[in-house]
Amino acid sequence: MARRMVIIGGGAAGIGAAGAAKAAAPSAEVIVYTAFEDVGYSPCGIPYVHGKEIPDFTSLFLAEKQAYADAGIDVRYETTVLGFDPESRTVQVEGEGPSGYDALIIATGFDYKPPGVPGEDLGGLYYVKNIRRAMEWDKILDNVRHAVVVEASPLGLEMVTALAHRGIDTHVIDPHPWALGELCDPDIVAPVQESWAEMGVTTHWDTRLLGFTGDREGHVRTVATTDGELPAELVVVATHKVANNALAVAAGLRTGSTGGLVVDDHMRTSAPHVWAAGDVCEIPHGVGGLPLQGLTGSHAYAQGKVAGTNAAGGERAYQPVYVPWGMVAGTWMIGGAALGEVAATALGVPHVVGKATGISRARYFPGVRPVTVKLLAEPRTLRLIGAQMVGGEGIKERADFLALAVRKGITLHDLASMENVYSPPIGALNEPIVTAAQAGVST
Repeated sequence: MARRMVIIGGGAAGIGAAGAAKAAAPSAEVIVYTAFEDVGYSPCGIPYVHGKEIPDFTSLFLAEKQAYADAGIDVRYETTVLGFDPESRTVQVEGEGPSGYDALIIATGFDYKPPGVPGEDLGGLYYVKNIRRAMEWDKILDNVRHAVVVEASPLGLEMVTALAHRGIDTHVIDPHPWALGELCDPDIVAPVQESWAEMGVTTHWDTRLLGFTGDREGHVRTVATTDGELPAELVVVATHKVANNALAVAAGLRTGSTGGLVVDDHMRTSAPHVWAAGDVCEIPHGVGGLPLQGLTGSHAYAQGKVAGTNAAGGERAYQPVYVPWGMVAGTWMIGGAALGEVAATALGVPHVVGKATGISRARYFPGVRPVTVKLLAEPRTLRLIGAQMVGGEGIKERADFLALAVRKGITLHDLASMENVYSPPIGALNEPIVTAAQAGVST
């Protein structure tokens, strides 16, 4: 009899798991349950459609629905899973009787942390997640004059920029002293904040949300904060991502300090025959083992591949993460890998810093932009433990490389003498990573 595999969730982790399961066990029956109308699209692209950098939402779909059917993946759309029982190996679906499984993968993703203030049930509060809702909100944006973004998280940065591109009077409020306060160093994010000011964005740092007030129709009209009251016909709630773990918790699965499901390197949960992947679980950081939850789509997809392969009887392991990250915000690219200076200090991790500003291409080539690189290393060994960067281009590639460098134990000495590409359109004579490493070696 064919192995019956059930996946709850149709995001990057769920679809990655489904594809990997079919590859590892082509005869397996693979069923994906999703509460939404679609699977296999990029929610990360939604802010860029809102900002008009991407022309339409159809570009965000990875494949037509028929492609999943042709691949032997049975996707059950707009279907609510009520629960599952690891002991009997059954799943309870709304409107159906219990259904058995041989292997179960939990890929239920994340929810935004509720604002927890009066008025959070008003209309006009936008949680960027589902593409069909985003299509509806995009039409509304044409008539919005004033918007508030709650918290300068990664999504918050993208949406602030998108709203400014739409010509909307935009305010951002955040309880930290600067944007990405728990992830990014203030000197790295400062150019982004300066560019926002040039775009007409008003920022409110060290500011707490107090509540929302609405009109007679129940639609938000103002946002109350510790820095005063702000007008708004639209509020983007970009609070911290929390694990959507209700089904798993009800089934008795173990969660960690982040609220994410605890998994091993094969993405197995605490329950037999149950795996998990994506934002619903927590993964150890490669530097110090700190558990992390709510990473990126690439992490979710890779975890799904591991979970799907192993659930189907294959063999694949997932490593601790060093979290290369990057984004476009304002008129800049920012990014990094592993630990920044603020995070390292908060965790009590000793470090030395090497920092330098270079250029993205030859000084005489059109479009040249500055690139600032900050490297963190262990004081004695000078082994790299993190990096952060801001520039006009080339941040993603440097972040990917530096995350691998941290993973492999590369030192500032190694980076200070590394070779680099010199080509006027794409690389300057002096690579900023090299210059930053040299500054760190000399400290």
